[in-house]
Amino acid sequence: MSHPPDPASLPCSPLDETDGLKYFPRMVGKIRLQASGLLWEELVANLGKGSDAACLGVLHISYEDLQAHVAQGGSDSEILTWCQEMTRPLNDTDRLVWNSYISKLGWNDHITPMLVKRKADSGLCGRDDIQTMAHYIDVDEGRRP
Repeated sequence: MSHPPDPASLPCSPLDETDGLKYFPRMVGKIRLQASGLLWEELVANLGKGSDAACLGVLHISYEDLQAHVAQGGSDSEILTWCQEMTRPLNDTDRLVWNSYISKLGWNDHITPMLVKRKADSGLCGRDDIQTMAHYIDVDEGRRP
């Protein structure tokens, strides 16, 4: 973290849920914050990429379509319902698999080297409690000590 972000410029935690789907409210929150010009500058470059792209893949929705629909308004739940109406409804297994993936991302997987680098760059190498990207994000954005 280069400087502490203004809390008003941050979306919620990656582990927050909409209708049982983790990360979705964070992705929608980033879209809203970016549209209002408030999104923390360090998050702008990855809009629609990384975990956003993975979540969009589960939903079978393009970033551009989601961005356009979020601009029309509605609650996170209404927007998630729209996503499913456009493509397919998520079942309990879809949610379980996605939630497990996003909750453990960075823990002994293809993202581990990125997590190690981010922790090093942030002076958090000694923080053994930060084992996933979600944990790192919550510390980096000031939600966890």
